[in-house]
Amino acid sequence: MENNRKGLSLKYRPQSFDEVIGQDVMVQIIKNAIKMDRIPNAYLLTGIRGVGKTTTARIIAKAINCKNLENLENLEKKCDGFCHCEAITNSNHIDVLEMDAASKTGIDDIRELIDSAKYYPTSAKYKVFIIDEVHMLSKQAFNGLLKTLEEPPPHLKFILATTEVKKIPLTIISRCQRFDLRRIKLEEMLSFLKRISEKEKAKINDKALMLIAKASEGSVRDALSILDQAISTFNVLGEEITEVSVRTMLGIADRSRIIDLVRLIIDGKKEQALEESQEIFDLGADPKLVLQDMLEVIYLISRSKSFGKIENDLTVSESESDLIFSLSKDIDFSYISMIWQFILKGIEELSFVPNYFLSFQMLIMRLIHLKDLPSPEQLIDDVLSSDTVGISESNEQKDDFNEIKPGTIINKQTSAKTQIKSVTQEKTEEIDRTPKILEKKKELENFEIINSFEKLVEITNHKKEIELKFDLERNVRVVKFEKGKIDISFNEKLSKNFVRSLTEKLKLWTGERWIISLSKETGKSTIFENKEIYKKKLLHEALESEVYKKIKENFPDAELSDVEEVK
Repeated sequence: MENNRKGLSLKYRPQSFDEVIGQDVMVQIIKNAIKMDRIPNAYLLTGIRGVGKTTTARIIAKAINCKNLENLENLEKKCDGFCHCEAITNSNHIDVLEMDAASKTGIDDIRELIDSAKYYPTSAKYKVFIIDEVHMLSKQAFNGLLKTLEEPPPHLKFILATTEVKKIPLTIISRCQRFDLRRIKLEEMLSFLKRISEKEKAKINDKALMLIAKASEGSVRDALSILDQAISTFNVLGEEITEVSVRTMLGIADRSRIIDLVRLIIDGKKEQALEESQEIFDLGADPKLVLQDMLEVIYLISRSKSFGKIENDLTVSESESDLIFSLSKDIDFSYISMIWQFILKGIEELSFVPNYFLSFQMLIMRLIHLKDLPSPEQLIDDVLSSDTVGISESNEQKDDFNEIKPGTIINKQTSAKTQIKSVTQEKTEEIDRTPKILEKKKELENFEIINSFEKLVEITNHKKEIELKFDLERNVRVVKFEKGKIDISFNEKLSKNFVRSLTEKLKLWTGERWIISLSKETGKSTIFENKEIYKKKLLHEALESEVYKKIKENFPDAELSDVEEVK
């Protein structure tokens, strides 16, 4: 009776290697190492939540201390009364210490651990330290652990587990044998849930199990927790667990309705799309989960557009596959990409708006109008194509140019249907483009327009090019400045790479090649010198002012050291 009171995630926690699902490669490597007595000093187990890191750590601790090594796959079934497996399973073995690094992060906790490592195990072959969420340790704690981790006593083994391996110092990782526990595949998770449902005699259909498997996102613990919740919610009342009931319980909208919502958005039917989103929300669906489902639909549309109708995919029904395939025909990749980016941004914005539904509805309206927006390439083409001349061919096109009627506008970028544009025409069009259009093109391409030396200094400051800015202000005198060319003189403090660096930056910022020439002429004063001259002028005026004279009368020892201009 005691075992039945446990949640499913605890009740069906793997106790041996043969019960671990989805990690076949790791299991085989560890088993072979134990059989050959090539056990490393430390293991590092990484992966998302619920894939079996702590469980695997306990199984390893049992395996290296078990007296029946020939039966590694079934540790629990073959052990006699003098084995250590049962005590390790119940987390009460004196030689296997489990430490939660999330609550014990300091150097004092690690020092206590290292001090206890000096002593031999009381009964087991190895003393095992299992450190869970090891990435939570402080820098000092990691440093304290380093030496012992590299050269532990022969009787000591470490097993580290973490969900965020990037936060662990490389010096620690390099001293461990690392295993990355992967997410459980959908087919493996579905098969596992079916076995558990049969053992629990749960009334649940395959579609509901499939939905639970998808909602778990590869985490066994999450899948078992959702299944346990569904059994407690519906089977107790004698109801069969269906896909609809699981969606209601989790706040997930029906995917067919999500596909319909995406179709209405693509078709630009604003009123119907808003009504559909309202109905989905009224059913209790979580807006964030709805947006995640929309992302999945967008992915399936792009996949269908690239590779044809979706087949052999357990996650997509035949009717859904038909709907997605029909949608993929009427949409291009640029629009798909824009929808994807807008939905991703919408998911981020949900955390900033107290009312999720308002943000969700606003995103739907933006997506509907998104199709009407021109692409950046189209904007450039439209600007360039607006350069026109005041003549056009008549409706009845003739070879004789005398038939051309004056005063009619023609688009120079578009040739007559029966005429092939010559190289001479293209050259002429290139020359005839007005500076205004080229400036507009530059704006669209995010290029800078630099028309003075002061503007150049301002841009270097904005781009955080500190060394360039310093040289331009203090070490460079302008002799002549014009578009595409700068003549300068300089002092001995100028950086060696100044000319090359400035030329590269100007090409990057303006999209054009600039020439920086060094002149023998003296040139104008530097910006810094001008600032100093102006500052001295302000200081002199302040010293001659009536305010300063009155202050001096009352405070004879006062000295004016600096002046700032108030803008």
